[in-house]
Amino acid sequence: MPVIRISPAWELGPPGESALDARALLALLSAVQDTGGIAQAARSVGLSYRNAWGRIKAAEALFGSPLIHAGRGRGSTLTTLGDKLVWADRRILARLTPQLESLASEIQNEIDRVLPRQAPALRLHASHGFAVAELMEHVKTARMPIELRYRNSFESVGALSRDECDLAGFHVPLGRFQAPAVERYSPWLRPGEHRLVHLATRTQGLFVAPGNPKRIRGIADLRRPELRFVNRPEGSGTRMLTELLLAQAGIRPQEVNGFDSAEFTHAAVAAFIASGMADVGIGVQTAAMRFGLRFLPLLQERYFFAFRAASAEQPAMQGVLQLLRSPALKRSLSALEGYDAAETGRLLDVQEAFAG
Repeated sequence: MPVIRISPAWELGPPGESALDARALLALLSAVQDTGGIAQAARSVGLSYRNAWGRIKAAEALFGSPLIHAGRGRGSTLTTLGDKLVWADRRILARLTPQLESLASEIQNEIDRVLPRQAPALRLHASHGFAVAELMEHVKTARMPIELRYRNSFESVGALSRDECDLAGFHVPLGRFQAPAVERYSPWLRPGEHRLVHLATRTQGLFVAPGNPKRIRGIADLRRPELRFVNRPEGSGTRMLTELLLAQAGIRPQEVNGFDSAEFTHAAVAAFIASGMADVGIGVQTAAMRFGLRFLPLLQERYFFAFRAASAEQPAMQGVLQLLRSPALKRSLSALEGYDAAETGRLLDVQEAFAG
């Protein structure tokens, strides 16, 4: 059956006139940024050198400003405007992709229901993360019927307790913050009624600009009034972690410039900082690496899926658990910066997972 995908797109053009092919232009500018040359960039996106230059010149005429510094024998670099366009596109993707993936999954499930001989989809509600996205790629390859909805950690486990989903993704820090985090989840996760399967261990830390020009060293620096912080939404596991870290450092939320801001994903936080709109944020190492940021590690945390113990033997649940134990998935997760897949697929009781 066909797989539904929804991608964000934006247009560049004068009001009421034909727009430029923004997707092709942005792919070309990104390639120039990566390769340092127009000829190499054109080849990498499947354009001729002449066609690539034509697209660039058309966009420069539209903006009335250059997009590329082309130096003889010294390669090519993007102008400030060119950089801003690339970062704008990456920020759009970082912010909208999870919502669009959730929507595509919901639509896919609705269409599948009217097709013959379709097994009911397993409902997965999870906070967004690179490991979950990687898992879903393996799910698609295996053609497993799973309906994904991205929600924050507390919404996900709450949905599980109300039987609104079959699997709920959430994350818990290791070390001194584990106990207060588990206490926050305890109204919804009940020993005996629920079980956990380990997805991955990942590293959370501070995102700062390349070279760390603001000389940020740790959480204590968030008190500095000149630093612009970008936060995660209320109810997210990373927002909870941020609050715990601030409390440990004796910093009140109102002392942090930007505490009330919110970006939906780790990648969106990274894009915000990479575009120069903020100086520091908290997220997973993978996002920092993908946006070329400096990463200052703070701690590790475990990402789990919770499910009802009574559903463990159902064929659909067994299929997911088998996939989580597969060597192919473990290899994919291990390739993510800051992720450890040594325990991926391990089943645990709630009490066993958080003992001590």
